[in-house]
Amino acid sequence: MAITCDVAILGGGTGGYVAAIRAAQLGKEVVIIEQDKLGGTCLHKGCIPSKALLRSAELYADMKESEQYGIETDGLRLAFDKVQKRKQGIVDKLHDGVQYLMRKNKITVIQGKGRVIGPSIFSPRSGAVAVELPDGEMETVVPGHLIIATGSRPRQLPGLEADGIHILTSDEALQLEQLPASMLIVGGGVIGVEWASMLNDFGVDVTLIEATAQLLPTEDEDIGKEMRKQLEKRGVKVYTGARLIVDSYAVVDEQVTVSVEAGGEQRTLSADKLLVSVGRIGNAENIGLENTDVRVENGLIAVNEHLQTTEPHIYAIGDVIGGLQLAHAASHEGIAAVNHLAGEKTAPYPKAWIPRCIYSRPEAASVGLTEKEAAEQGRRIKVGRFPFQAIGKALVQGATEGFVKVIADEDSGDIVGVHMIGPHVTELIGEAALAQVLDATPWEVGAAVHAHPTLSEVLGEAMLAVDGRAIGL
Repeated sequence: MAITCDVAILGGGTGGYVAAIRAAQLGKEVVIIEQDKLGGTCLHKGCIPSKALLRSAELYADMKESEQYGIETDGLRLAFDKVQKRKQGIVDKLHDGVQYLMRKNKITVIQGKGRVIGPSIFSPRSGAVAVELPDGEMETVVPGHLIIATGSRPRQLPGLEADGIHILTSDEALQLEQLPASMLIVGGGVIGVEWASMLNDFGVDVTLIEATAQLLPTEDEDIGKEMRKQLEKRGVKVYTGARLIVDSYAVVDEQVTVSVEAGGEQRTLSADKLLVSVGRIGNAENIGLENTDVRVENGLIAVNEHLQTTEPHIYAIGDVIGGLQLAHAASHEGIAAVNHLAGEKTAPYPKAWIPRCIYSRPEAASVGLTEKEAAEQGRRIKVGRFPFQAIGKALVQGATEGFVKVIADEDSGDIVGVHMIGPHVTELIGEAALAQVLDATPWEVGAAVHAHPTLSEVLGEAMLAVDGRAIGL
């Protein structure tokens, strides 16, 4: 017998389980099909475990520098096995929480590998899911609507495929039992920068290689420049505009070696291990889409503004549709898709509303357009900028690096982009994201009273700086 339901969700990651909860709230009978563990990449191989490691690295770095705060430490030692144990404890606790939410909302969870099937005896249209259970048995789920939320995986470089020993992706790096003495990181985007910062704080000798002209190439140019400055100040070796010569890769005496061309010069680099962090690729293959009319373009599922595929009863969300491959983006896409299929009045969720966060040291965060993107759209813009070094709380924290940059449209007066680098900016970006939702002007945010002394004062001052009204400069 087939299992029928109102909504089936293929993939139980952040986007999938949030969509399931929203559907249950609307009174829908919901089934989630997940081949591994609920929570997906974010909980088990991405956001949560990496941020747990980053927190340990940050605290270790702070303790090594504690003398500036009048605290002397002797015999400081890093116990990396305990760092990993703490990380896993956090993951396990959150995993238990997700399972509880499924029970609370009466959502059926089927563990197994699902494939979408075409019209059959179970359904006159495609969208049913055949599930191979762990014991080899088969189950069929027939939904009124299907949401595909199969996520993504690390992109591999041909010739530098991960072997889990010398060449790693973030998946393998998260499971390291001991830290290497040195690491080459290929890719200076968000993942590469976070790993460079973390490993450097743990005492690893890090070399970071990026093919484009700046670190964090999707972020504002000023953020990329400042991030490079701060990482190099800490001893990270950075090569940008670097072409990796893949066929030069070799392992000699347990050292990974590879050649790069940068600045018109070729050099050979070596380290204990090599981490490939060149983005992620959507899991759109081997899930049965060939049995449907769902369109796949460049490895990603094509959707309209309401997250519908070319078969209107089949939706897709999260990393598998590309865009901003972020857990919080997937969650909101899941909610938007469910609201739409349930007949709720919805509007597309603008990309400009979604904040982007980088949990390195210093942190970086942004929302909306970069200065370059605003110029490419033909906007007349005005820019305000304010440094953390002029903020009292930053001095108290001992973290004065970085700044906040605000970009406003000169004609409408609206804020079109906010870019931050410095202490705890991944928390401060929430106010800027709200400003985007409300189409706020810099004057409005600057007029809000920001408590003193707090780091949030930097945002208020940067907003006022757009019109030359900052107080602290």
